[in-house]
Amino acid sequence: MKTIRQLLKEKGRKIESIGPDETVYEAIKRMADKGIGALVVLEDGKLVGILSERDYARKVILEGKASNDTSVREIMTVPVVCGRENQSVEESMAVLTEKRVRHLPVVEGDELVGIISIGDLVKAIIDDQKFVIEQLEHYIAG
Repeated sequence: MKTIRQLLKEKGRKIESIGPDETVYEAIKRMADKGIGALVVLEDGKLVGILSERDYARKVILEGKASNDTSVREIMTVPVVCGRENQSVEESMAVLTEKRVRHLPVVEGDELVGIISIGDLVKAIIDDQKFVIEQLEHYIAG
């Protein structure tokens, strides 16, 4: 099974982020423009939170707040559940499932090195299963 390091090597390490004092409107616009469901929140280059579409739905829409008048800091999720590069895809999937989150920032020491989503992990698991099936078919066919 692949490690998160291998997954990030294939996927890339591009990280979309936002500052905690920017508006929720700007965060949602950025997510829509990039076609993503979450942004890491960085302050002075350090990971301080994560903001997802789920946070927006539950903490802005349902509470009747205005996106233009609400800062990211007010609704971001803290503390952030993080993964490590040496974790396996399976271990990471277990973390996401247990913590009921869909995005996993990857850190090494104090440095943010990437982010993976549940979709990235599902794809990696399916690819691994396809490979095993192909190998078994070749073995059986002789």
